[in-house]
Amino acid sequence: MTPHHPLTSEHIDIWLVFYQTITAPELQAALLELLNDAERQQQIRFYRPDDRLRYLATRALVRTTLSRYAPLAPADWTFIPNEYGRPAIGNDHVEARSLNFNVSHTRGLIALAVARDRVLGVDVENLVTRQVSGDIAEHYFAPAEVAELATVPEERHQARFFEYWTFKEAYIKARGMGLSIPLDRFGFHFADERSVSLAVDAELGDDAARWRFWQFQPTPDHLLALCAERLDGAVPLVTVRSVMPTVSDTPFAWTLLKRSS
Repeated sequence: MTPHHPLTSEHIDIWLVFYQTITAPELQAALLELLNDAERQQQIRFYRPDDRLRYLATRALVRTTLSRYAPLAPADWTFIPNEYGRPAIGNDHVEARSLNFNVSHTRGLIALAVARDRVLGVDVENLVTRQVSGDIAEHYFAPAEVAELATVPEERHQARFFEYWTFKEAYIKARGMGLSIPLDRFGFHFADERSVSLAVDAELGDDAARWRFWQFQPTPDHLLALCAERLDGAVPLVTVRSVMPTVSDTPFAWTLLKRSS
């Protein structure tokens, strides 16, 4: 199998699946064939049909997309979790070993980010189905974020909450340490409506300058944030595609909302 999308360290690809459009039984059956036994067992454990379909589409998306970058069949990919549970590619192939990926899903949308020789994290949230309260920010946001959020007009409060939340989730996913990183020990600042910067408590052992950030809204109902490790050279080119696993992929028209310098 020849990779369809050669990927260099100067590029980051994001693949979007609007999984609720995967309604054809024959397509669902074809995707199920790509999963391993453990994934199939996990898929049937979900009680709600939407959760079963989302899990199926997520695992199929990861497998079929990675096969675009390395000559391995979708069913042949193996994954090894780190000590915090984040999966990494386990295949001992030169083109596979240099790949990094991260996946996020919410009601209606799955997002997969892929890079080569660059750590990254992605988060996507549904702005409609998930309502938030001030208590969440009080418990999980940095003090400066809580103070800034309190100044936002009520009609913008939920949108600004998710601007913070998606950036914070993308960052901890890029770190690969999950919620072992206290969410109130790092924070984001919006100098204006188009830019964002990160501040990290020294005790977390990280340098804020290590990371770049992007944020965009793929649909009126969804918000996506990307965190990626800086490497020497130019700002990486981010390409977004909408994909139907095993069927088609198309460029996705997207507008950048915010990014770091």
